[in-house]
Amino acid sequence: MLGWFRALMPREDRFFDLFARQSAALVAGAEALQGLLEGGESVPRYAEAILRHEHEADIVTCEVLAAVRRSFITPFDRGDIKDLIQSMDDAIDQMQKTVKLIDLYEVRDFEPTMREMGVTVVEAARLTAEAVPLLAAIGTHAQRLGTLTEAVTRVEGRSDDLHDLGVKALFQAHGRTDPMRYLIGREIYSSLESVVDRFEDVANEINGIVLENV
Repeated sequence: MLGWFRALMPREDRFFDLFARQSAALVAGAEALQGLLEGGESVPRYAEAILRHEHEADIVTCEVLAAVRRSFITPFDRGDIKDLIQSMDDAIDQMQKTVKLIDLYEVRDFEPTMREMGVTVVEAARLTAEAVPLLAAIGTHAQRLGTLTEAVTRVEGRSDDLHDLGVKALFQAHGRTDPMRYLIGREIYSSLESVVDRFEDVANEINGIVLENV
């Protein structure tokens, strides 16, 4: 009965516009992070871009939370909306943390495996950007949403493998001869892995919403 009543009531569909904006900020941030990991003199420019996209994401998050408070009928559970937008915001926040770490240590050259991890960040962001708009018609797109979230999980697994390979190679190359370089590199690897972990959190939130609404 409640589901029938909700179906008849007007909904605040602006949420999906906000989700799309957040997805765009995530993809833009991920692409800037990938560019940053190419190293060289362009690192500060890409770092600035990531910080800008993180600020954009914060604004969208605030708008979503405000819309949740003022909307009588929401597309799906209010708590799920809050958790979804927060998990998306956490992903780009982790990109910002990675930038701050790189800036702190003034790193300008990155290991090849770090650049490969940058590729996984972009893949996870693009999969997320494809999945989120499909929540506007969950019943129609449930199978595709499952496929996309499974793909994010596979990307996260590949990122974990790259992290382990990268840290091991870094230790073999510098662990005994240049411990500081090893420690800094290990921190960067860990932060990059955490970025993709946060995208897996988004995928898990999406899965939860699908399960509750199909």
